[in-house]
Amino acid sequence: MSGGGFIKTLVIVGHPQIEDSSTQQFLKKAADLSEVTWHPVNTFNVEVAKDQALIQQADRLVLQFPLYWYSAPAVLKNWLDQVLTRHFAYPDAMGSLVGKELGIAVSLGSPARNFVAGAGENFSLSQIMIPFQALAHKLQMTYLPTFVIDQFGYQSDEMKAKLLIDYQRYLTQPRLGHFDDQTNWLVNQLTELIATVPEDKKQQLTLILDQIKNDQSTLEDLQMNLKMIQDTEE
Repeated sequence: MSGGGFIKTLVIVGHPQIEDSSTQQFLKKAADLSEVTWHPVNTFNVEVAKDQALIQQADRLVLQFPLYWYSAPAVLKNWLDQVLTRHFAYPDAMGSLVGKELGIAVSLGSPARNFVAGAGENFSLSQIMIPFQALAHKLQMTYLPTFVIDQFGYQSDEMKAKLLIDYQRYLTQPRLGHFDDQTNWLVNQLTELIATVPEDKKQQLTLILDQIKNDQSTLEDLQMNLKMIQDTEE
């Protein structure tokens, strides 16, 4: 991982019509962060050496695409075939992806609730994404939980606001799934934001930031007391 608690993320966006996709344009704006590289793949022409260099500079690789017939669009499959060559990717060769993280950001046209056993699609997204999990295993990468964009066109403004924050966390938060890291990520984001806003907004955001820090301190105290109790029982 990069220094200072930050990670460098490469987002490979496989979509044959990226410019016409409101979903991808929304996510592109959300991904406009200093530690994130947005790399669209919308043709079958691949600059292999250039893209391999981008991978080598990243800590986290996110494959992003709309679900096409329970898989990724052909342009993304072609990219994987062209770029992840045996010499470049295999652990017993150059092993360029060993130790990196692999995430999947998939947008759905059907409701996410349909992707469970017994529902409309009859298979879970975890089952459908198994080929990507196998890829991560083969290349000795850490496989991250799938990030799901559930019918973006039907989402309310409130849902889209939450999606933006969750997506930014997925791209940049170290150790996804850890509550402490989620809180620290939010503190860092608010701290950076406070430095850029007008004075009236700054006071309001500072109060929110202080409350989060106080809540975090209280939680840490509870965790410490719980550990002391557990140690005493042992």
